[in-house]
Amino acid sequence: MKKLLILSIMFSIFSKSVAQTNPSESIYAIKINSLEGKPIDLSTLKGKHILFVNTASKCGFTKQYEDLQNLYDTHKDKLMVIGLPCNQFGGQEPGTVKEIQTFCQQNYGVTFLMTEKIDVKGNNQHPLYQWLTQKEKNGSSSSTVKWNFQKYLVDGQGHLVDYYYSITNPLSDQITNHIK
Repeated sequence: MKKLLILSIMFSIFSKSVAQTNPSESIYAIKINSLEGKPIDLSTLKGKHILFVNTASKCGFTKQYEDLQNLYDTHKDKLMVIGLPCNQFGGQEPGTVKEIQTFCQQNYGVTFLMTEKIDVKGNNQHPLYQWLTQKEKNGSSSSTVKWNFQKYLVDGQGHLVDYYYSITNPLSDQITNHIK
């Protein structure tokens, strides 16, 4: 009986990452612009993992930009990090495009992709975050964005792997084990 209970618990823990259906929509078809306003063609990233992170310049987690850059530098042959500025949590990303660019480059040497400022929740939720947070669209799981620097990892075939709350460091094994 004890073994059955342990097996049941283990199955429920692992079923989150195993139970996956085909997404109803392709992440590669979603339109989003860079911070400079130029279209980003996500389909050019097929074959690479993509780590999507909603960012903010005035947050307690802002120092994660450094680790996001280190992660990108270490794995850029098989990973793209995409930062998505968002001002929905405590008004912690009030800056203009120029202010965000300058802040990220001067303070953290950011060279990974940064997008236009978007909403990650609510009535104006960007289609990318609709895909990332709705099982009906991504085929894997539903979630809500709780705060700045929440991370979503997509594999090279365009499937949602998992999501990680703000407290998860970008260099943690939880994330890097999927990329190696």
